[in-house]
Amino acid sequence: MDDYASRQRKPSKHLLGFGLVVVLHLLLFWAINSGLARAFVKKIKGPVEAVLLEETKPDIPPPPPPPPPPKASTPPPPAYIPPVEVAVAPSAPSVNAIAAVAATPLPPAPPTPPAPVVKAEPVRTGAVVNSANCEKPEYPSASRRMEEEGTVSLRFLIGPDGKVLQSEIDKSSGYKRLDEAARAGLSRCQFKPATVDGKPEQAWASMKYTWRLE
Repeated sequence: MDDYASRQRKPSKHLLGFGLVVVLHLLLFWAINSGLARAFVKKIKGPVEAVLLEETKPDIPPPPPPPPPPKASTPPPPAYIPPVEVAVAPSAPSVNAIAAVAATPLPPAPPTPPAPVVKAEPVRTGAVVNSANCEKPEYPSASRRMEEEGTVSLRFLIGPDGKVLQSEIDKSSGYKRLDEAARAGLSRCQFKPATVDGKPEQAWASMKYTWRLE
C-alpha cells in the first residue's frame, strides 16, 4: 500500500502520461485534416461484389452406347443334289376308290327291343251266399229249452258251380249244438262262386251266424 501511494504521488509520471494522450490527439487531428482518414473510409466503402457459388454437381459419365445387333449368319448355300428319277406305278384314280368305299352297304341297325309288357292284375271277386236260396237253420230244441245263444264263425269251400264242397268251424259260439246246427244248415245253401277276370273258380268263403231266441 505504501509503495502504490508513493508511486502515485510522483508528479513526473503523471506528466508523462498526460503528454502521451495529448500527442495521440494531435496525431488524430492531423490525420483527419490531411484526408488520410477519408481515403481509409473510401477504401472501406468500396463496392462489395457478391459471388454466388453454384453447387457443383459431380460429372456423371454418359451411358455407354448399346452394342451393335448381332449379324444374322447367312446359311451356306445347299449342296447340289442331282435329281433322281423314281418310277411310279400307275394307280387307279382316287375317285373310283372313294366310290367303292361309298358303295359298301352299312350293316343293318339292331332291332329295337320290344317294350316290356306290363301284366294287369287279375280282377277277383269272392264267393258270397245267395240269400234267396238259403233257408234259415233250425234252432236245436235242447238249446232252446236251455236258452243257449251265441255267434258262430264258419268257413266254406265253394266250387265253381256255387255248391259247398267243405265246411269248417272257425270260431265257436260256446255251444257245440249251435255250432253243428249252423254248419249243417248253411252247407245246404247255394253260393255265388268266386271269379277271376269274370271266370268262376273254387275259393273259400267266411260267414257268421248268430243264434238268438225270439
